[in-house]
Amino acid sequence: MLALPRFTTRRLAGAVALASAVTAPAYAQGPGVLEEVVVTAAKREQTLQEVPVAVSVVTAASIEQSQVLDIKDLQTLVPSLRVTQLQSSANTNFIIRGFGNGANNAGIEPSVGVFIDGVYRSRVGSALADLPKLERVEVLRGPQSTLFGKNASAGVINVVTAKPDLLGYSGSVSATVGNYSQTILRGDVTGPLSENVAFSLYGSSNERDGYYDNLELGTEQNEIDRWNLRGQLLWNPTDRMEVRFIADGENISEVCCGVANLVDGPTGDVVRALGGNLVPEDAFAYKGFYDFDPRTDIDSRGTSVQVDYDFDSMTLTSITAYRTLEQEQFGDVDFTSARLVDPNGANLSDTQIDTFTQEIRLTSTGSGPLVWMVGAFYFKEDVEIDGQFLYGDQFRDYANVLAGGLLPLVEGFLGIPEGTFFAPGTGFTSEAYTLDDETLSLFAQADYDITDALTLTVGLNYTESDKEATANLTNNDLFSSLPLGGTPVEALQPLQFLPPYLNYPNSVEDGKTSDDDITYTLRLAYDLTPNMNVYAGVSTGFKASSWNLSRDARPFAADIPALTAAGLLVPNLVPGTRFAGPEEATVYELGVKAEYETVAFNLAVFTQEIDGFQSNVFNGTGFNLANAGKQSVDGAEFDITWAPLDGLRVAFAMTYLDPLYDEFEGASGVDGPTDLSGTKPAGIPELSTNTNVTYNFQIGDGPLAYVRLEHVYEDEVQAIENVPAEVASREINMFNASAGLTFANGVELNLWGRNLNEDEYIQQAFPSVAQAGSFSGYPNTPRTYGLTLKYNFE
Repeated sequence: MLALPRFTTRRLAGAVALASAVTAPAYAQGPGVLEEVVVTAAKREQTLQEVPVAVSVVTAASIEQSQVLDIKDLQTLVPSLRVTQLQSSANTNFIIRGFGNGANNAGIEPSVGVFIDGVYRSRVGSALADLPKLERVEVLRGPQSTLFGKNASAGVINVVTAKPDLLGYSGSVSATVGNYSQTILRGDVTGPLSENVAFSLYGSSNERDGYYDNLELGTEQNEIDRWNLRGQLLWNPTDRMEVRFIADGENISEVCCGVANLVDGPTGDVVRALGGNLVPEDAFAYKGFYDFDPRTDIDSRGTSVQVDYDFDSMTLTSITAYRTLEQEQFGDVDFTSARLVDPNGANLSDTQIDTFTQEIRLTSTGSGPLVWMVGAFYFKEDVEIDGQFLYGDQFRDYANVLAGGLLPLVEGFLGIPEGTFFAPGTGFTSEAYTLDDETLSLFAQADYDITDALTLTVGLNYTESDKEATANLTNNDLFSSLPLGGTPVEALQPLQFLPPYLNYPNSVEDGKTSDDDITYTLRLAYDLTPNMNVYAGVSTGFKASSWNLSRDARPFAADIPALTAAGLLVPNLVPGTRFAGPEEATVYELGVKAEYETVAFNLAVFTQEIDGFQSNVFNGTGFNLANAGKQSVDGAEFDITWAPLDGLRVAFAMTYLDPLYDEFEGASGVDGPTDLSGTKPAGIPELSTNTNVTYNFQIGDGPLAYVRLEHVYEDEVQAIENVPAEVASREINMFNASAGLTFANGVELNLWGRNLNEDEYIQQAFPSVAQAGSFSGYPNTPRTYGLTLKYNFE
């Protein structure tokens, strides 16, 4: 399930297999020759050309030269991948071919699965630390559920780290200094402990000042402050058996993330009247006013054991892993210096996730036309979230201005003390959610060589996922519980920001979902020549139901009559969703892959759709989790790598996407709920490209050197459906560059710069929180640059 398909009998001279051209350093440097790329994702050597799926491979050399520090930065190397960081370090979203979700809510698992050394990282927060010492990163595009399981309906990011070395001792230490006072320290060492036992240790720390100024407090946001440690043991007790033990720990403690005001609506004057402030309508000022800074603390730890045993004609693989993720975040969600939110209860969320996974598989290794794999994957996860949200000591005055001064009159009419409504410290005084997830997958895949040139692949996966959720919230916001409809003050209903919450499970809602699905892969690959092959296939994907573990969840409309009959309704309860049902993805794909002595090119043409796409969009007061009836995309991916001269590599990669909401009623639009059926989804650029040129050379008889230039482009697109395009559109036109020297004594120097042309774009936008008519957005990272000094020893 965690291994790539195995195609053993076809050994081609070519080697690219739809590998993105931006990964040109994957090809060994030679005299104008591209050499084959070999991967071992299935625990045996195979060239990328033997894997007829759309996959981009980024090598450790490319990552180091480009100063790619974590998975978020990979999007500059893989044009089909987009990564967006939202209001905190943990709220990051991975998107492949326009599909992806999972940020902002621990109940929503990503549609893009992240695997590190065969272990599934179920939440983005557990995969954001700086990358350790790597072999490569593989980005598989399109549904991958047959082998990777339930949460790979859009694609997979597969990170493969370096194994311990049994042959000898080696290691490196490095130090980086950059602008914004950035300092990065890294070190690794590996070597044998005995004839059949080896170890490796890796550690890093990364600190950087923020580039976003909080003018109210004189502090900085969008900083970096993180470290990670990783240790491995490799044991080969016999020539048939290998055991790999990994333990890792990662910590992120950062003040992040600053927000730009895009439209200063009518509430801006109210904020200023209260003595607060904001920087109006300047998307790239990189400064604002906050009465307290947002903060995220993430602690992720885990252990895994992989055992591989070679029988005469098959290999048994077992991967056992246990991981914990502790994540605490809070923020000034009004993004002004008015004290609208209590800093002691500022959208506080404390999350604990414990995950156990077990995979076991058998893979054939004998010769012959048939290659097969069978296996099972078990997943058990417990999620606990504690939180609160409380009004600040200026929210009463803020709400009263918006109410036209009517709050005291309403209080007097009801005979309650003046100042009761929106009193400081009221709101959701406690929020407690749990989610238990138990999933079992059974899978099998076979590759049969019909002829020497023609291979048929058939794969099946059965997945069953059972989830049980609870929510227990306490709310003392009296105003939001008043039945204002049909009264003279009905116009004040938009100020009922925190209506009472109906806890579950209850006698009507059991808080359970049970999903199962069969996904499949069917593909033909044909070798036209020793240098070119073509393939055609269909694959399906599956993602189980996702629960909305937030105060925004509401009972389904179908449950309202039963809740009424049971006497369970709370005031001002309106229907919504507790969860979004499963996603089911299908992709039809045609591909051509070719590699010659000095040039390689790859083309994939596809049509991909997801039925029931799980959409989670912020509407100004909460998140709306809903299933889009159907979302589809027609597209093409092309890449070419050319070695015209000794040491010179020129690479270009392009992704073209034509997305469509085939059916999406009840979506969040600019003016509220709307029908987006037949419209183009926002946030998906039609054209994305990556171009890079790398030149490796030697300076006389002295050091080896390289220079590298990258260009990243995305054409203009509306950021999100519920923010007007004229307010928030995104276009990327960015240049990165690096240059380095490698000396014979093991010393390396690497000078790098990212976004050197200071390109400016909005990553994402949203209606400002409880500020009707205002819009906010997240600006991109400005220019960064630095110098890395590294020493390699052995």
